[in-house]
Amino acid sequence: MHVLRRDRDFRRFWAGHTVSVMGADITYIALPLVATLLLDAGAAGVATVATATFLPSILLPLLAGHWLEGRRRRGIMIGADLVRAAALAAVPLAYLFDGLSIPLLAAVAFTMGAASTVFDIGAFAYVPTLVDDDDLGQANQAMQGSTTAAQVTGPGLAGLLVQFLGPAVALAVDAVSYLGSALGIAGAKRPEAPPATPAVKAGLFSGLGVVLRNPFLRLMTAHAALYNAGAQILMVNLVVLAVTDRGLGPGWYGVALSGTGAGAFLGTMIALRAAARLGYGRAFATALAFSTGTPLLLAFVPWSGGAFGIALGVLQFAAGFGLGAANVLSVTLRQVVMPKGALARSNGGYRLITFGVLPIGAAVGGVLGEAIGSRWGVGAGTLLMAVSALPMVLGRIRRLRTPADARPAEVVTAA
Repeated sequence: MHVLRRDRDFRRFWAGHTVSVMGADITYIALPLVATLLLDAGAAGVATVATATFLPSILLPLLAGHWLEGRRRRGIMIGADLVRAAALAAVPLAYLFDGLSIPLLAAVAFTMGAASTVFDIGAFAYVPTLVDDDDLGQANQAMQGSTTAAQVTGPGLAGLLVQFLGPAVALAVDAVSYLGSALGIAGAKRPEAPPATPAVKAGLFSGLGVVLRNPFLRLMTAHAALYNAGAQILMVNLVVLAVTDRGLGPGWYGVALSGTGAGAFLGTMIALRAAARLGYGRAFATALAFSTGTPLLLAFVPWSGGAFGIALGVLQFAAGFGLGAANVLSVTLRQVVMPKGALARSNGGYRLITFGVLPIGAAVGGVLGEAIGSRWGVGAGTLLMAVSALPMVLGRIRRLRTPADARPAEVVTAA
């Protein structure tokens, strides 16, 4: 990735991003484990924490995207990291003073979700201003590569920290990671150009309109929304199935989930090469066959203990391979198709739909787990993930040769 070697500012931003996603992966695993191990919560308690994490994805994306469009993003991302560090630090403090509870974990999860929403929308719009257009694909590959590398080590590290230090101390370590992220992002010294003032003031829902009017963005949005809802149903029930029902230790559970990141790292590294060889759309469809098809087998794994952990790790690796490739292709395609002067608010509209389903999926996952058991809750989530591939495989995206082929005519003229 030449952009990492020659662009010092992007390299510093990338380093901060890497630390941030590492922290996010630890949080994602450790918070439910705090509920399960320290508060003896079942699927309903885990679902409450997960729902609170993603509730800001319904409430904030349009507001955050609209607000960020007229502001420099780097300083706001640094502030979001500091907020996340402070929120996580509240958990070990509450544990020390015997004040830990599901409502407190839900409040921390909500704060983390709100800050992450602002951070992610800002980062999506910031990267195209930090690197040249020709480097955008490589920049996204580097960003996704660090995300998947964090996924390799993050869950395993979270599980080991929880097992050997306890879940409360694991979150204290995680809080420090967000301080490291803020320092890395602050190190990107390239001046950020002031956002352009539009001739006509855009409305709050204008970004959502961009997403819904463009046929390619509509297909990607439909896929991501269904996939994310299914993934939440899966994860709410998987932690109960693995740790409680099948007797897999929290450390090994985290290690098994690291298979996702290992596979995703490989998929990330070959995504652009596969797109050049197969065509953008066909590479995308192939990646989805792995990311949405492989998880269907999870509900049918018969073993317990270490054997279950090995099977889980293998299936997560295969699914992660497709997910890593698909994420690189998706982010780059969206940044090309969305109008450059509306990246933040357009991504806010996209995120409203695709992340807004997360608390719904988490809540449904908890209801299903309590009603039909964690195994069939896992099965329901993976079935919805498989269905999510249909809009992409059957739609126009499959015929794309390059991302530029999807760019609307008016965007080409405006450029």
